[in-house]
Parts: sequence; C-alpha cells; structure tokens
Amino acid sequence: METAMARINSTGFWLLLPVTLLFLMQGATAAEDLRKLTDDARTAAKRLIEQTRTELTRELERSGPARAVTVCKFSVPELASSISRQTGMRVTRVSLRPRNRALGEADPWEQRILLDFEKRLAKGENPETLEISEIMDEPVGKTFRYMKALIIGKPCMGCHGSTSDLSEGVKIQLANEYPFDRGTDYQLGQIRGAISVKRSLQGP
Repeated sequence: METAMARINSTGFWLLLPVTLLFLMQGATAAEDLRKLTDDARTAAKRLIEQTRTELTRELERSGPARAVTVCKFSVPELASSISRQTGMRVTRVSLRPRNRALGEADPWEQRILLDFEKRLAKGENPETLEISEIMDEPVGKTFRYMKALIIGKPCMGCHGSTSDLSEGVKIQLANEYPFDRGTDYQLGQIRGAISVKRSLQGP
C-alpha cells in the first residue's frame, strides 16, 4: 500500500510540475515586462522634465517669470505631445491643483498616487525616488501606468510660490492665461504634481 501511495504521489508531482513551472515562467515574464515598461516610461518622463527645464531656464533668463508662464501653458504641452507620439505612450503632467484642468486634472488613480507621494515625502523619503509603476486591468483592457513626482524648486517659486510674493507681472499673466488658477501658494520642496505615463497593453 505504501509503495502504491508513493507511486501515486510521485505521479501527481510530475503532473503538477509543468503547471508550476508555467506559473513561475509567467511570473518571471510579467516582472520582466513591467521592468522594461518602467524603464521606457522613466526615460520618457526624464525627457519631458529635462526639456521643460531647458525651456523654462531659457525664458527665465531672457524675459523673467511672467513669460515663463506662457512656456508652461503652450510649450510644455507641445513637448509632452511630441514625446507621446515618439514613444507610443501618453505622457503628460497632472496635479491635484492644476492650472489647466483640461490638460492637468488628475484621474482617480493619479489622485491616489499623488496623495501617496505626499505621505511618502512627509515620512522623509528622497523626492527623487517618488515614482510608481503598475499593470492594471481597466475597462479598456490591460494598461501600464507610471508616475514620477514633480517637486517645487527655487525656479518654480516665481510662478507657484506665495501669492503675496509674486510679482505684479506674474499675477497679471496668470490672470490672463489661467483665470481659474489653483497653482500658487506652494512652498519649496512640496509636490507640485507628477509626470504621468500611460500605455495600452492591448493588441492592435
């Protein structure tokens, strides 16, 4: 009887082994896919951050903060659109307090992540590490999502700092470009928003 049971157990083991290996292989493949997607998204986010910084620095040095407002309104969305077309991913900036709600309003997932970023920052986490990537099941199918936090630095304060500290030129420019502006009264080091990257994983 013990020999027979051992034979049955042995047979069951060999029957289950391919299934176990399949699950392990699928898990490894999924992890590798997420790693590759994250690397691509991180590269795209870095491109937008660097190109935005270049445009803003040039305008700040040439014309000052008031003109830099127009860079954020017109040039940066064009940069994001260009990177999106080149990469096949939707690359954009979002915030809990957007200046342009049509382009910068965070969706429910993005809102949750932004709030989580704020908690992580408050606990002392390095701002450079505030990022996340996930593969999610959405109504349209499997989707890859990535976000990287944007932190308020000194150059940002001329347009995003305390309203009482903004120059009259900036106030006038903001009133003209963003009549429903919610992007002021930040402090140095706070989270302004994030670069959000989204890519559908559905086949053609």
